[in-house]
Amino acid sequence: MKVHRSSLNGSLQAPPSKSYTQRALFCAALVDGESEIRSPLSCDDTLASAQALSKLGVTTLWNHGNAHVSRLGELKKPSSEIFCGESGTTLRFMTAVCATTPYDADISGGPSLLKRPVADLAHALQELGADCKSNQGYPPVHVKGPIQGGSAEVPGNVSSQYVSALLLAAPLAKIPVEVTIRGRLESKPYVKMTLDMQRKFAVQVDATEDLTKFHSESQTYRPSDVEIEGDWSSTAFLLVAVTIAGEQVRVGGLTQETLQADQYMLRILKRMNGRVSTDSSSVTVEKSRLEPLEVNVSDSPDLFPAICTLCAVTDGVSTITGIRRLRIKESDRVLAMSNGLKQMGIETRESEDSLTIRGGRPRSVIIDPHRDHRIAMAFAALGLCTDEVTIVDAECVGKSYPSFWRDLRSLGADVTAH
Repeated sequence: MKVHRSSLNGSLQAPPSKSYTQRALFCAALVDGESEIRSPLSCDDTLASAQALSKLGVTTLWNHGNAHVSRLGELKKPSSEIFCGESGTTLRFMTAVCATTPYDADISGGPSLLKRPVADLAHALQELGADCKSNQGYPPVHVKGPIQGGSAEVPGNVSSQYVSALLLAAPLAKIPVEVTIRGRLESKPYVKMTLDMQRKFAVQVDATEDLTKFHSESQTYRPSDVEIEGDWSSTAFLLVAVTIAGEQVRVGGLTQETLQADQYMLRILKRMNGRVSTDSSSVTVEKSRLEPLEVNVSDSPDLFPAICTLCAVTDGVSTITGIRRLRIKESDRVLAMSNGLKQMGIETRESEDSLTIRGGRPRSVIIDPHRDHRIAMAFAALGLCTDEVTIVDAECVGKSYPSFWRDLRSLGADVTAH
């Protein structure tokens, strides 16, 4: 895609939450019966989850903006390898779900997924009684359950998906499960979202206030009818685009009463002197002259590329910390953002856990987002401030926000396929 200097204006609806859709699909799959997911996000990652779950006998029908999930009887033995695309959530959740069955399952994925760690999750499932092996700590994974229960421990600073995966499986163990977090749990809001979705399916997992210990009795997931709220993670890139290259845009479908970590973007914009207003279900942003900031993103790491974009056009020096885990996402996001900004003439300096950005005037370049959806969206937003930025492999946004390019155009962005 070629992105040219533009001025955004208008209104649109936020895409549905990917994280909540993923959790709803997995909770519904653990129900012996039928559930309805209303307004789910249909994207590469959620379709990967539905396809993976189908190998266990779970049927997902996408129809009229809803997803109908059904399963009759026990989870089935997979007839072949379970492929998870490039979705880390799918891989980790599937590993735990397969560990609740008495069958052998082999779980794999695309090239970047094979570089994402899974060792600590495999070890925790072994502690709970499953046989779980990885390829030197990475996918493919072989797992055979069922888990029995007992105690397991995982680090809190690698991936909150480990914790969510264990919590999804824990109620299906024969005896109670205790999960302990080693060190500080990062990305806590994502674990809270998992607990929230489990409650909607009649499962209650108890947690200490600091989310370092979890307790689950043996329970049964019950059929549910759930509505998916708008996605703050994807919307962040629209809010950034308008702030740096817009007039005024209203984004609807965003509840203020949310557990999503990336609602934090509102606080970021306000701290940078951004012009933002909200009501109960929408956010309105206007073009703003921004001030630099220092911010820690350990609880909302997906915002890192969007925040980098803001800092790149700010008059001054900004520092983003808490970024260590971003090196093991779909790409090394720290390196991808730092190198891309340097290509555009923006000065950056990185350490293991921080990135410093000196704002400037970004210039026209060709950007390779390394097949990472959030990198592509970040540089697309920044491209609106340049004569021309070309994003290669632009279709990678389909991982989380398939309508991204269409939505940008609807607001007046000069974006052309190349």
